[in-house]
Amino acid sequence: MQSYWMQMTETDTVLELRDVPLPVPGPKQLLVRVHASSLNRGEFLHGGLHGKPGSWKAVGGEAAGVVVSAGAEAAAFQAGDRVMGRCGGSFAEYVLLDDAEAMPVPANLSFEQAASIPLAFLVTFDMLVLQGRLKAGEWLLINGVSSGVGVASLQLGKAMGAKVIGTSGSAEKLASLKPLGLDLALCTRQPDFAPAVMEATGGQGANLIVNTVGGTVFAENIRALAFEGRLATVGYVDGVVHADIDLEALHARRLTLFGVSNKLRTKEQKAAAVPRFVAEVLPHFAEGRIVPRIDSVMELAQLPEAKALMEAGGHVGKIVLRMPAPD
Repeated sequence: MQSYWMQMTETDTVLELRDVPLPVPGPKQLLVRVHASSLNRGEFLHGGLHGKPGSWKAVGGEAAGVVVSAGAEAAAFQAGDRVMGRCGGSFAEYVLLDDAEAMPVPANLSFEQAASIPLAFLVTFDMLVLQGRLKAGEWLLINGVSSGVGVASLQLGKAMGAKVIGTSGSAEKLASLKPLGLDLALCTRQPDFAPAVMEATGGQGANLIVNTVGGTVFAENIRALAFEGRLATVGYVDGVVHADIDLEALHARRLTLFGVSNKLRTKEQKAAAVPRFVAEVLPHFAEGRIVPRIDSVMELAQLPEAKALMEAGGHVGKIVLRMPAPD
C-alpha cells in the first residue's frame, strides 16, 4: 500500500511516498481502508507532534474509511462499517484505528467531510465543553477563526448557543464565515481587539477565548476576558511561545488559563472523551446543524502541495486528501 512518511530536519520537513506492507490489526484495533484524511498544522511544526529531528515517521492524524477487518476484542464495528477517528499514519491507503477512537460516520456525510471532524472537533470539544465550560448566551472569542480549529470552534460554539467573535487578517475569510453564524468579525492580525470585544459585550468581555495564534495576542486576550473568563491556548502559529501574564488581572477577575494538547496524554486519556463526543456532538452533524467546512480536496500524491497551501494560510476550514480508489 502507499503511505506518506516524513522526516523532520533542523530547518525543514521532507516527505516521501512509500510502498509499505499492509498493517495487521491488534486485538483492539480496526484495519480501515482509508477514503479520506485531512491535514493539521501541528503535524508539520518543529518541536510539535512529529518528534526529534532526523527521525522518519508515518504522517497523518485522522481518517475516514471502511472497516476491512477487526481484532478479536474490537467488537463495536465490523467489516463494511463506515468509521472515522484519530490515528497515526493516516496519509495512507490503509490505517490501523484503535477501537476506542473509532466513531461511526453519520449517513449524511461524505468521507471527505468525515475526515475533517476527528482532530479539530475533538480538540474543540475539549476547549469549549470539557475545559471551557461554555454556556448558551456566553461570548466566545476565537483568534484566527478561519483555521481548521477556529472554524470548528465557531460551528460548535453556535450549536451550543454562544455568541461568537472572530479575528482574522483577511476580510474575505471573515465574510465567508458570516453564513456560519459569526456574530462579530474583527479584521486584524494585531493585538488591538480588546476594545472592540469590550464594546460588543457591553463592557463585560469574552467568557471564553480560543487562542490559535500564539504569544503575540496572549496579553490582549487577558485584557479581553470577562470576570471568571477562560483562555484556551491551542496553538502558536506565530512562533511566539512566551508571553507576559498580568497577575493582577488573573487574580482579581478569577481567570482560568489552560492548554489544549494531546502530545503528553496516554491513549486512554485521549480516548476518554470519545463516548461523550459521539453522544453530544455527532447528532449535530447527523441532523445537519453542523456541516464540516472544507476548503480544498486534493489527491494523496498531492500532499506536498496540500502542505504548502496550508502553510501559506490562504485556506478557510480543512484541507482534505482523497485516497486512490480501491483496485
